Amino acid sequence: MVVSLSRRGDVEPFHAMDVLAEANRLKAKGVPVVSMAVGQPSDPAPAGVRQAATNALKMGRIGYTDALGLAGLREAIAQHYADHYGLAVSPGRIAVTTGSSAAFNLAFLAMFDPGDRVAIAAPGYPAYRNIMAALGIEIVEIELDGDAYLHAEHLKAAHREKTLKGVLFASPANPTGAIIPADELSALVTTAQELGIAVISDEIYHRLAYAAPDSTALACGPDVTVINSFSKYYCMTGWRIGWMVLPEPLVRPVERIAQSLYISPPELSQIAAIEAFKATAELEAVKARYAGNRELLMQRLPELGFTLAAPMDGAFYAFCDVTRHTNDSMVFARKMLAEAHVAATPGRDFDPLQGHRAMRFSYAGSHDEMVEAMMRIERWLR
Repeated sequence: MVVSLSRRGDVEPFHAMDVLAEANRLKAKGVPVVSMAVGQPSDPAPAGVRQAATNALKMGRIGYTDALGLAGLREAIAQHYADHYGLAVSPGRIAVTTGSSAAFNLAFLAMFDPGDRVAIAAPGYPAYRNIMAALGIEIVEIELDGDAYLHAEHLKAAHREKTLKGVLFASPANPTGAIIPADELSALVTTAQELGIAVISDEIYHRLAYAAPDSTALACGPDVTVINSFSKYYCMTGWRIGWMVLPEPLVRPVERIAQSLYISPPELSQIAAIEAFKATAELEAVKARYAGNRELLMQRLPELGFTLAAPMDGAFYAFCDVTRHTNDSMVFARKMLAEAHVAATPGRDFDPLQGHRAMRFSYAGSHDEMVEAMMRIERWLR
């Protein structure tokens, strides 16, 4: 038997998913694990979303849609930009995708060729790095070195070193929860445009900011590509449904690639997602619980020796310096799971250079789970 293995498969594992898999194995054995490893809301999708899916299943006609998604959902997303940001966005610029993961695949394939240099922040979401590496794109990781977020001067310095083709950033960020202030966001996008650098803004944690209104990069110019998802604020991780807002010249290239890669996003999820924008009261109650969890962790983690590495302004993550306890967060995470039965993500996922010093804790679970996790960690450390 001959097995052909591409070098594309030789990317770094997504360690958060490995931790989750081990946590699930322990749970299957009856071990009461508290998981703070992945960014998954513990609440189900809103009631209206689930009812819409139930009704669609009863009708039974679930099939392919246009590659760019149902017209009704694209129109609902466009209306969301008008309602939430005060921006007029044409539904024709919106592509519905199979989760934000597919959106990143489509953006990278449509925007960059092998060898192009694309900047991202470190720490940052590991899938950016891993997908681009598999596609042969050269990743330029900009170490923030104590700064909370990527800013224009970072971009200028990296571009001076060698020409960049693109930049990708997230606000609120994973793993830190840091938010780029509106004026800094505008300066970052303007600088990129002046330097001829294409911009991708990851906004999947929008509507999960705790101290300031959301600022979308779309407000800074029509040439920005924005990626968002129904997974986080809307509690629809397993539904695998997201979207992109594209500059006009990118719409048809993205559509052509999507036709061959995905045919279309799942119709059942698209039908249900239309209802998500009507569930604000239900979802704001979930967000209020995150806010309570955030307050708890902002107090308890430093008390336990986990220094916050960035302000927890948004999303549902705490990114901590763990050097008071270890210089190997991978080993530390494995021991904490095995002995304290608390799962968290080692920092290597987010920063290959400095990640051995850090860990990410997700506080998307219930408040009781967060209280229990802090108690377990405290007993374990003592």
